[in-house]
Amino acid sequence: MCTRAPFRTPRRAAGFTLVELMVVIVIIGLLATVVMINVMPSQDRAMVEKARADVSVLEQAVETFRLENLVYPRTEQGLDALVQAPAGLARPERYRKGGYVRRLPADPWGNPYQYRQPGRNGAFDIFSLGADGAEGGEGDNADIGNWN
Repeated sequence: MCTRAPFRTPRRAAGFTLVELMVVIVIIGLLATVVMINVMPSQDRAMVEKARADVSVLEQAVETFRLENLVYPRTEQGLDALVQAPAGLARPERYRKGGYVRRLPADPWGNPYQYRQPGRNGAFDIFSLGADGAEGGEGDNADIGNWN
């Protein structure tokens, strides 16, 4: 009897070939493209909806200011009148302790909300200038205000 070690075939080295890696990278790229195409419009819509919600909250705060102080904040006082009592109030004791909002939010594009009294569209206007930061515009660049 001969005791010989069984014949072993050499194993192929473990790992991926360059072609396999390239196929995986292309598939990941395609998936990322599909996700971006579907997510980006949702982000734009979300920014517009956030601006509308902020404008609504600020509008309610201005109305509460008027109910308690009997006047709207003037344009030069701006929305800062909702955070801190403005100078020149006829009855400063009527101003709500702590203000009407804790802090003024910036619009989703990082710009301050605008305030105008008297407004072009009512007693006062509160609005965001949209993505372009300039008055007017269409689509994502359109102004978003309490008149919409």
